[in-house]
Amino acid sequence: MPDNKNKTYDLEERTALFSEEVIKQIKTIPITPINKSILSQIVRSATSVGANYCEANNASSKSDFRNKIYICKKEINETKYWLRILSNTNPEFKEKARELWQEAQELNLIFQSIVNTLNGKKKS
Repeated sequence: MPDNKNKTYDLEERTALFSEEVIKQIKTIPITPINKSILSQIVRSATSVGANYCEANNASSKSDFRNKIYICKKEINETKYWLRILSNTNPEFKEKARELWQEAQELNLIFQSIVNTLNGKKKS
């Protein structure tokens, strides 16, 4: 993933890059009965973020946009959860999981800022 100095601020691109990086990294995790379920969950939640953001950008109404952003927020938080579980079951993945978790947290904060703006709240 790009470092902070070179991060793209095109959110569609950034969420796609996040999904791609998650997939790239989890392909290195051995498939075990426990990992299989965790990996499946993390792929679904991580890729759902960008897909829902693309849908939000094509929303038919402000309400539809808000709902899609809420889904993005839920999915990115679910991804953070699965990264935590994966890093605890695969200690060799801990450092990479931490990097992915940090990007997920930054995306979460961006989505929260969008939600706050939609709800008329000022930035803190």
